[in-house]
Amino acid sequence: MIGLVDGQAVPHDVLDTRLRDLRQGPLHAALPVPGSSEERQMARWVTQVILTEVLCEREALSRGLAPLEGPPLDRLAAVELGSINAAAYNGSPWVRAVHQAVTASAEVPSAWSSAPPPPAPALHRVRHALFADLAEAAAATPADLEPLGAIPLGSLPSAIAQAVRGTPYGTLAGPVRDALGWHVALAEPAPTAPEPTALGPAASKSTALESGGPQSTAPEPTALVTAARRRAFVQWLDVQRATRVRLVHGLEHPGDPRQPDNHHKH
Repeated sequence: MIGLVDGQAVPHDVLDTRLRDLRQGPLHAALPVPGSSEERQMARWVTQVILTEVLCEREALSRGLAPLEGPPLDRLAAVELGSINAAAYNGSPWVRAVHQAVTASAEVPSAWSSAPPPPAPALHRVRHALFADLAEAAAATPADLEPLGAIPLGSLPSAIAQAVRGTPYGTLAGPVRDALGWHVALAEPAPTAPEPTALGPAASKSTALESGGPQSTAPEPTALVTAARRRAFVQWLDVQRATRVRLVHGLEHPGDPRQPDNHHKH
């Protein structure tokens, strides 16, 4: 046998068949030389894939799940699952079924969510003029100022921006002086966007529903949600393998530092 799942032996013939298929497959030229430590590591890796498939098949049957077909994982998903889990997922409809079942309620960790963007600064309709002479600035009227459009007050030079903030709307602020000269400004709040009306998007959606138009559907999971599900599946598999799978000597996990072929060559 190559291991025990829930106390039941998985026969060595399953591994022999899988390795033979690999040797006769299109990637045979890239496989390790027979009898080498690399080949023994490959056998250990394939063993872990098989035991993961058997574990998930038994879990699916105990839950009453049906096998689930689907496309292979993309490269990012395969990296997130890890090579053994990804190979089992791609090769077994039972693994895909269990993945769907055990990760359905997975949530995105709060640490993954970026902080919400700061609120946009309030806009004001600003008129402004810069004078070289204090007397001319003091005699300025609103008609002497140039419109700057709807802008945040923070975009003004700091001296006049501070003066505008301390002056009632519609009243001239200044003159105040900085390195550029004497500033005079006038600000009013910019109008906000109108609220949705009966003819807005909400009403259009209601009308579509009443007329038998397209119904809303559940949104597709975001990239963060699918990544959270893959992480949850890896964690679930780690726990299940630790409690339900027993490995045999010679077919330990390829990353186990206690087995003699786990070494690096440089």
